[in-house]
Amino acid sequence: MGLPRVFLLSPAHCGGERAQLLFSPRANFDLARRLRGEEGATLGEVFSFLSGLYFRGKLAYANTFGLPLVITTNAGLRPADDRVTLETLRLAARVDIKAGNPRYRRPLLASAKTVAEWVGPEGAVTLLGSIASDKYVDVLLGVFGERLTFPAEFVGRGDMSRGGLLLRCVRERQELAYVPLAGAVRHGPRPPRLAPVR
Repeated sequence: MGLPRVFLLSPAHCGGERAQLLFSPRANFDLARRLRGEEGATLGEVFSFLSGLYFRGKLAYANTFGLPLVITTNAGLRPADDRVTLETLRLAARVDIKAGNPRYRRPLLASAKTVAEWVGPEGAVTLLGSIASDKYVDVLLGVFGERLTFPAEFVGRGDMSRGGLLLRCVRERQELAYVPLAGAVRHGPRPPRLAPVR
């Protein structure tokens, strides 16, 4: 049996309004309290809080059908169960996710090369994120080339629609079809809205 499919999850914004809730010294909800402690919380649950439905969908889908690795602002690709603290989050919030920013790009490039060596030439690597963004697509394509795929049904969908689609796939244990990212059409007409779950 080969290695599981590796899913690369696009990052959450670490400096937005949701993040300010975690940074507030008055925050008394469970996640904020744990982040202030020595053990912190997992990267997956923190990004799920910051990003909401979309990241929850990506994480649940990746856990169901393979191995999730999260793109971070300043530490490259990290396992979703890595522990982070409030200080870790503060450091991440200071780094802009821009393709030309070396503080973001260098760790991502280095960790992507490590993953590429680990999975080998036949390894399956799938991006769960915006395929129209140059924030990480160019770096990842440069490392994985033809091996890098994405769900074909992502084209034309917004973040909320993608999140809902991924959670539905988890409930139905139905994996999406993947296509190579290299040379793919990254923009397309908006697909029909998902039918309500009965």
